[in-house]
Amino acid sequence: MEALPDAVPLPEAAPAQFAQSARAGSEAPVGARASAGPARPLRFAALGDSLTEGVGDPVATGLRGWAALLAEALAPTDAPRSTEFRNLAVSGALVRDVAVEQVPRALALQPDLAAVVVGLNDTLRASFDIAQVAGDLDRTLTRLARGGTVLLTACLPDPGRMLRLPAPLARPLARRQRAVNTVVHALSARHDTVHVHLADAEWVEDRSLWSADRLHPGELGHRAVAARFHALLADRGLAHGPAPGCRPDQPPPTRADTLWWMATAGTAWVARRCRDLLPQPRPRRGRDGGLGAGHRRPPRRPRPARGRRRARRARPGRPCSLRRRPADG
Repeated sequence: MEALPDAVPLPEAAPAQFAQSARAGSEAPVGARASAGPARPLRFAALGDSLTEGVGDPVATGLRGWAALLAEALAPTDAPRSTEFRNLAVSGALVRDVAVEQVPRALALQPDLAAVVVGLNDTLRASFDIAQVAGDLDRTLTRLARGGTVLLTACLPDPGRMLRLPAPLARPLARRQRAVNTVVHALSARHDTVHVHLADAEWVEDRSLWSADRLHPGELGHRAVAARFHALLADRGLAHGPAPGCRPDQPPPTRADTLWWMATAGTAWVARRCRDLLPQPRPRRGRDGGLGAGHRRPPRRPRPARGRRRARRARPGRPCSLRRRPADG
């Protein structure tokens, strides 16, 4: 089990010219870069993992999620300007996946707004490296902000607390998630992002906001996330439509739904986390000093078949050597 440093390592700040361009882009009105005038659609790109993809908020056409709900509330309903929304988030994505695969696709869209909510999947892997997470996330935010894109970020709740996992699993998860949130807070301040705190107690303790798996928000939770981002964007003058509604279309998951998920998918999920988070036993050493698990002993001679052993026992022994009698008389 890894020991996280007392002070989470953060990458150095971007060069001054890049930082200045990012701040200038965040202070400028959204869409100011477009030469097509105010009729140009507001471009919003969402990057991240299953939380942003919309898991927990299924609709007839697939997954919706908080980012799609927010996109519908950015532009006034009676204005000629609309919102062009692209959800690039992929379930299971790590911070490195976002930096390598999703950022180039987002930059090709030249978005005015870009949401980057990621990091929880990294805490669930045996290869977790907080320095790598910090570097990849900083590069992601720097590349997006360089063109004047306004960034949306969020810190995330502790998955061990959400699932009420036993202490041997919950402790490393909590330590890792605190480290990731420390990085996200610092980088959000560095890049002047629109930041939402999703690790607050009021958010974590309200079970009505969560889906049956207790890892993803339910429909009500996705609506709450969209409403929080909308309020902060409206304060900056970046959201002009009505706030997303907080009344869900679907009933919240029941306790039976949670038990069914745990019996079907949850058990396998916990087993995978045990392999990733718990120290694995080392191979024992044999009496001869070799490793008991991987040591190759010389092959034994095959034992004779049972019938052959019986036959060997049944054969008469070797005849005694005959002594020569002395000659008579």
